[in-house]
Amino acid sequence: MGLVRLYAAVAVSGFRRYATYRMATAAGLFTNTVFGFIVAYTFIALWNERPHLGGYDQAQALTFVWVTQALLGAACLIGGGFQEELQERIRSGDIAVDLYRPADLQLWWLANDLGRAVFQLLGRGVVPLLVGALCFELALPRDPLTWLVFLLSVLLGVVVGFGLRYLVALCAFWLLDGSGVNTLNGLLSIFFSGTLLPLAVFPGAFGEIVRMLPWAAMLQVPADVLLGRHGGAGGVAAALGFQTMWAVLLLAAGRSVQAVATRKVVVQGG
Repeated sequence: MGLVRLYAAVAVSGFRRYATYRMATAAGLFTNTVFGFIVAYTFIALWNERPHLGGYDQAQALTFVWVTQALLGAACLIGGGFQEELQERIRSGDIAVDLYRPADLQLWWLANDLGRAVFQLLGRGVVPLLVGALCFELALPRDPLTWLVFLLSVLLGVVVGFGLRYLVALCAFWLLDGSGVNTLNGLLSIFFSGTLLPLAVFPGAFGEIVRMLPWAAMLQVPADVLLGRHGGAGGVAAALGFQTMWAVLLLAAGRSVQAVATRKVVVQGG
């Protein structure tokens, strides 16, 4: 129970930390909303030319747009999060202090990131989705259970995103500068998560492959859960299982890399 309280306190601290950046939150909220309008009208033009592209009708496509804007901050789809701070602590040698704490390093940063994600979802996610619902005809569900399952899917997507970014952050044990891998991860997240276009519109074998990658679990799966595209309880369970699989694999990979790094690598700075 003591460790549970510790990680809960870390999560609350992460929430409060990001809540202090009010101007940054307001700027992000404004940007998400404006960008949502730009993408929404682009999708309207595209779906007028290609109705039911990717199996979505226009209302579903517009819903996908505004769900994307709601999750951008929480899922760190266009940057942000803890990885740069952790990379700097590795580079400076301050990571040694973290490793001596009576807490697991990975769980500490996961709790911190979950607190951040909750704030970003509330502070930058709710309003854009409401604005989109007021200004466009969206295919939002009325069943409260669907919303609860959607939130569970969002949580799993955030954990998958954390797992990827934790691996990226650990690259700093071997690299002097993590900016390159951060940029690469950002580009992969934008393209393969469905941020630009729903992954269902990608054709053939390429589309099948990208929908099996971990980035799909961050946005594509939660959006499709909300839209009811997984075909009943069995399909939803399979979608959540897909996210859970990637979350477990990535967290396990992060723990393995961390173990190798802390055994074999001399931390930059001392």
